Amino acid sequence: MKQTIKTSRTAGYLEKIFRALNEHYFEGQIEEPVITIQSTPRAYGHVTVAKAWQRADGGARHELNIGAGTLDRPIENVTATVLHEMVHLFNLQVGIQDTSRGGTYHNKRFRDAAEARDLHISYDKRIGWSVTEPTDALIEFIISQGWDDIMMNRRDGFSMRGVGGPGAKGGPAPVTGRTSSTRKLVCPKCGQSVRATKTVHILCGDCLLPMLEV
Repeated sequence: MKQTIKTSRTAGYLEKIFRALNEHYFEGQIEEPVITIQSTPRAYGHVTVAKAWQRADGGARHELNIGAGTLDRPIENVTATVLHEMVHLFNLQVGIQDTSRGGTYHNKRFRDAAEARDLHISYDKRIGWSVTEPTDALIEFIISQGWDDIMMNRRDGFSMRGVGGPGAKGGPAPVTGRTSSTRKLVCPKCGQSVRATKTVHILCGDCLLPMLEV
């Protein structure tokens, strides 16, 4: 895959991820939003409760934003954020109230819908059932799709948990650093890479050299 080092390419990559997740976890039922990459210093991402984007044909779409300062996390964590926001969109679409306190507190209806779609949800007394991690099943799906890390990031320096602001709901930002549940292996000659969920020994099929874990 070409490296995602342009915002236009990154937005397209996130749209590709959205469509695959929509088909796999929601049977394609979520109306596609406008995916944006903007600074959200207090959040990984958000969705707008209202359809914030107006089209020339009179239609309107929700916005799904991924925080520009969170893009270079491992792809399984970025994907978990996209899926978290998609759960919100699905619940909005079917009329399920999954948050309160201005969209900041996530209730058990959100937790149940998210965990049914291969997310692990933990509780925080300030934001409820919102702390999101990918399960092994989601990681396996990501590996099967061949998705790789996004090679760009805006240095926003966020450190607080929160959501996207008025009229939005979303997943919290971390208080700890970048973590990953997968291992990335790279061919030392051609640079081809693969991911695995456990320690493995793999040869590059083109160069016939052992791939190195990075």
